[in-house]
Amino acid sequence: VQLQASGGGLVQAGGSLRLSCAASGRTFRRYHMGWFRQAPGREREFVAAINWSDDNTYYLDSVKGRFTISRDNAKNTMYLQMNSLKPEDTAVYYCAADSYPRALPGRSRTLYDYWGQGTLVTVSS
Repeated sequence: VQLQASGGGLVQAGGSLRLSCAASGRTFRRYHMGWFRQAPGREREFVAAINWSDDNTYYLDSVKGRFTISRDNAKNTMYLQMNSLKPEDTAVYYCAADSYPRALPGRSRTLYDYWGQGTLVTVSS
């Protein structure tokens, strides 16, 4: 599967952005999906994940209540709605797919075997 992330940009603190991750191929609907981010000089970190059937979601504690992950299997697309953005949310955001048939999605980047190219989110103070 190929993943294409989009929707990043420059926004003021308190603003909102919606990231999209478009996937190629008919197997998207079988994969757990996740969003990760990497700020300059830092490790890539888990942000959110959603299981293949769209009924379980998981979040990094610092984004709970502000970010919402969702997917539309009919459109082969995953989303990350980001509200109340903070300067510390500034990073390159990556979408990822886990093709292994595990029960639930994980938070470790090593579980994800397909990655998009990343989209830059910059939040100014």
